[in-house]
Amino acid sequence: MPDAPAFGDEGSNTLGHAAASQGGVLLPALGALGIGRLTDVPGVPPESAPRGAFGKMAEASAAKDTTTGHWEMTGLPTIEPFATFPGGFPADLVEAFGKAVGRKILGNKAASGTVILGELGAEHVATGALILYTSADSVFQIAAHEDVVPVEELHDICTSARRLCDRHRIGRVIARPFVGEAGAFRRTYNRKDFAMAPPGPTLLDRLHEAGVHVTGVGKIPDIFSQRGIHDSIHTEGNADGLARTVKLADTAGRGLVFVNLVDFDMLYGHRRDPAGFARALVEMDRFIPDLSAHLGPGDVVAISADHGCDPTFRGTDHTREHVPLLVFGPAVKANVDLGTRSTFADLGATLAEGFGVPALPSGTSFLSEIAK
Repeated sequence: MPDAPAFGDEGSNTLGHAAASQGGVLLPALGALGIGRLTDVPGVPPESAPRGAFGKMAEASAAKDTTTGHWEMTGLPTIEPFATFPGGFPADLVEAFGKAVGRKILGNKAASGTVILGELGAEHVATGALILYTSADSVFQIAAHEDVVPVEELHDICTSARRLCDRHRIGRVIARPFVGEAGAFRRTYNRKDFAMAPPGPTLLDRLHEAGVHVTGVGKIPDIFSQRGIHDSIHTEGNADGLARTVKLADTAGRGLVFVNLVDFDMLYGHRRDPAGFARALVEMDRFIPDLSAHLGPGDVVAISADHGCDPTFRGTDHTREHVPLLVFGPAVKANVDLGTRSTFADLGATLAEGFGVPALPSGTSFLSEIAK
């Protein structure tokens, strides 16, 4: 994005750099949807007539994190950014947290989630003290070995932390359970996010009020503090999330299925693993024809992102980029160039109009441009 330098992200390009790192990738399905028209993706030539609508979206929120990205997608930009703590959390907050949960605290610094396990994992196992760390995002992350602190107890600990973090405007408390032995610790998919409740209505609230069924897949329910969600489906990574999405295309009926694919970010973007990121793109590409075969006459699929996470960029944090917008399905016109949208909220506004619910405060619908 034009303001990337202000975030230290000038030159980042998640899709282009992940593909280039492997000498190019073959993405025939995503290519046919127009992804090669959005940026230079080596191995994916620009499609002259994409089979759906294509464009990209700029983030209006003053951030580049998971919560703000998802909230903005559903019509609620974040104008005042969440607080971040690159030097660690205030001593009074850490002391109050330790007292509330009855455990000592290790770490309290900005760190990579995998690196800090190597540094403090063995001490945690020996003492039962919790590992507390943050990142460039507004996150209060608590790591614990599943044999030392059972997952349900860790979730209870995070619930206590959430109550303390609200007054500090910390976007998410995240449970980071891990397993294994010293030197080979690994995080599990039993993570759980405890986000601040959205400060205003989102598309999910509008749909819920109108009786439109909303299914949250992956960490979607956590990001919205369960608000506006009818069904929550936990997933064990991208492959599981994609498989569940295909099944829901057959069974969900009228409503919104909102899916987050966590591996792009957690396993490959933050870990700066461009080869893994490229493999995940290929995995998703192979899923699209299967999903397409299960779509009904009125179904619409939108593929986007909540932020960039360039796996070749310096550091381990998100990157401030435009996000892709690919929209397809039996009800969508082919070869519609949506250009560069000024906010992620345009997607939420389009869905609101499509479901016939009241308009959201932010965003401009593009439904009339894509509807057959």
